[in-house]
Amino acid sequence: MVKKVLIVGGGTAGWLTAARLAKQFIDSGSDIEVSIVESANIPTIGVGEGTWPTIRDTLKTLDICETEFLNTCDATFKQGAKFVNWKKVSDENEDIYYRHLFTSLYDPWEFNLAPFWSSGVAGELPYSEAVSMQGDVCEQGKAPKNITTPQYEGLQGYAYHLDAAKFANLLKDKAVNKMKVRHIIADIGHVSVQSDGSIEYVETVTGEKLHADLFIDCTGFKCLLLGDAMKVPFVDLSHTLFVNRAVALQVPYENPNSPIACETISTAQSEGWIWDIGLQSRRGIGFVYSDKYISKDCAEQRIREYAGINTDGISAKHLEFQVGYREKFWHKNCVAIGLSAAFVEPLEASAIFLVEAAVNMLCDKFPHSQHEFEFIEKQFNRSFLFRWNKTIEFIKMHYVLSQRTDGQFWLDNKNINSIPDELRSKLAHWQNNPLSKYDFASAFEPFVMDSYQYVLYGMGFKTEVDSSRLSAEKTKKARAMFAEVNKYRTIVQENLPNHRELIEKLKEYKFPKV
Repeated sequence: MVKKVLIVGGGTAGWLTAARLAKQFIDSGSDIEVSIVESANIPTIGVGEGTWPTIRDTLKTLDICETEFLNTCDATFKQGAKFVNWKKVSDENEDIYYRHLFTSLYDPWEFNLAPFWSSGVAGELPYSEAVSMQGDVCEQGKAPKNITTPQYEGLQGYAYHLDAAKFANLLKDKAVNKMKVRHIIADIGHVSVQSDGSIEYVETVTGEKLHADLFIDCTGFKCLLLGDAMKVPFVDLSHTLFVNRAVALQVPYENPNSPIACETISTAQSEGWIWDIGLQSRRGIGFVYSDKYISKDCAEQRIREYAGINTDGISAKHLEFQVGYREKFWHKNCVAIGLSAAFVEPLEASAIFLVEAAVNMLCDKFPHSQHEFEFIEKQFNRSFLFRWNKTIEFIKMHYVLSQRTDGQFWLDNKNINSIPDELRSKLAHWQNNPLSKYDFASAFEPFVMDSYQYVLYGMGFKTEVDSSRLSAEKTKKARAMFAEVNKYRTIVQENLPNHRELIEKLKEYKFPKV
């Protein structure tokens, strides 16, 4: 029987896994023991993280008060992403942008407005403005809800920007003090692997042997268990996604009342792109690039120039990474979650979401005995191979659709040999066929039809729609739906508060519970 779970490594992945598993075991009356061992010498990199709306359900499941979470984690609301100069570089030196939003008034799964937009039924409006009011909300710096809106509910869809180190500490506090997770602070010296390839125990540098029935590898890029000890190979995808470096700064606001952006801002550069995330007390900004196209020193100079203020007294964090995933995510009695499983650039903030997805599946399919490992291992690996490949495809699509020609980085990204076959096939098909729900047949698609359309049509992709697909009746319905979006545009704006004002109110008041 599976009676002991040992998570190796802390951070967001480790503590989220520990808290979710322990909460499930407590709620079900199970006596399974959850332990986590982490080093005191490996700090969490707090550069400002983005999340997806799914995080709200995760926090609710853990019984974490939304107001407490926001105040403890220096968190703010995120309503989507603004992509600046991704489509092309303006000849007039003005920013060109589009948005990938969290709220569309109508679900394209039920009635897809995109082919009608492509045919000009919405006039000259950009796609995101034609189907959603949320772009205007972001432009005006509005929050997605009021102080009277119940916790985790919103008048617009939302996620959060957060400080990853503070979030890990909040999860740690809940896991240890509320959910009875055993916390061990130690460095790992040795991982004992048995003759059948499974892990026998993990040994600390002081000689303590930590036994378990199921081991969870949350050791980040080092991948001490699944990679180093169990020798599961890493699948390198640097031939598809080229970036392998980042430099980040934590930049204070110019004054305490400075506006807080309620969307992640991603600004394309000749050799990569810059993220800009607004937390309560600071901005987290970073330049993601490939060292094939720009040097480390020039990259740091670029991010300091972007910051817009004097950053001479702020130290930069330089990060190195390799894009790809483990050949298997679950092997024998070990599961890798987080950076130990895979890494892709943070362009669409998929990292924490994919941790959530892995933990959710682990909770739903948790094995009662080791006899069940083989079957669940196959399911888990099949599911996450699909999810990671779809994530890579979606991120690559941003580069493929770009019309930028101002650097070899962009030209190389459009080289046909770097584009996944399935993405090429989809783009070719979508030139003459609207996107369909049958293109997204799996329940485990990380990026849904709505997301693809925001990026495709925001980047200037054209779908030539056969008029036979657009009956007079459907066109009339689409015209009415576009009008409805426009009607609600002003109503939504008038009923939402300023983003910073709401964040400041939460220092004194709380969102009501449902």
